[in-house]
Amino acid sequence: MFMGEYQHTIDSKGRLIVPAKFRELLGEQFVVTKGLDSCLFAYPLNEWKAFEEKLKQLPLTSTDARKFVRFFFAGAAECELDNQGRVILPPNLREYAELKKDIVSIGVNNRVEIWNKEKWKEYNEEENFISQELAIKMENIGI
Repeated sequence: MFMGEYQHTIDSKGRLIVPAKFRELLGEQFVVTKGLDSCLFAYPLNEWKAFEEKLKQLPLTSTDARKFVRFFFAGAAECELDNQGRVILPPNLREYAELKKDIVSIGVNNRVEIWNKEKWKEYNEEENFISQELAIKMENIGI
């Protein structure tokens, strides 16, 4: 399981140091794609395959399902770590998540999320404001 929060910088070539704890679970090759909330999602290959299987089950006749599948697959890239534990993030993904210099990597159960540091800060401030409302919603679905 991925957990924790790590702050790093991304260099001018788009290279990002992957925290050692995340490297072990991601493996040498993994998939990075556009995520929800304007961040990137990084999945180990086995988790990506499981996600892929779920997406395959969505009905092709549903406009929303097609949009959802396109969102994740069109931006997806197979990535691998270099000898120094870095990954090169493709330009289209860096642009989508507005990754320029300061970033935050967070572990979220079966994936890593990669955030622009300022967006992560804004998201946390907003989430803290509505945390009680969110807790009630989660309780209503049995969590």
